[in-house]
Amino acid sequence: MLYLKTLIIVVQLLSALGVIGLVLLQHGKGADMGAAFGSGASGSLFGATGSANFLSRTTAVLAAVFFVTTLTLTYLGSYKPRTSAGVLGGAASVPASAPAAAASAPASAPVASSAPGADVPK
Repeated sequence: MLYLKTLIIVVQLLSALGVIGLVLLQHGKGADMGAAFGSGASGSLFGATGSANFLSRTTAVLAAVFFVTTLTLTYLGSYKPRTSAGVLGGAASVPASAPAAAASAPASAPVASSAPGADVPK
């Protein structure tokens, strides 16, 4: 399980770095000088042809990989395996020496309670 988490973390780190790099490589909407004067319509998000170029498609794929690895790591991090009950299949019992120690305490001695708020009158 540890190897799986390590592999997913490495894939997530590489996809995050890839998204950062590809976003920095892409031209912004107002990157051209002519965009300030109204000729930037062909440089919009989908362009004049309506299809995305290689950089934006790769960015979308890497972003999807990043989201999937994030969800997978969240699922694996919240997974708690059930503890085994052992050979006997039952819960551990109180040791035999505990009741004997409680019975040997004098009855007149006040019992100190360690519970919070035990000394507050009700």
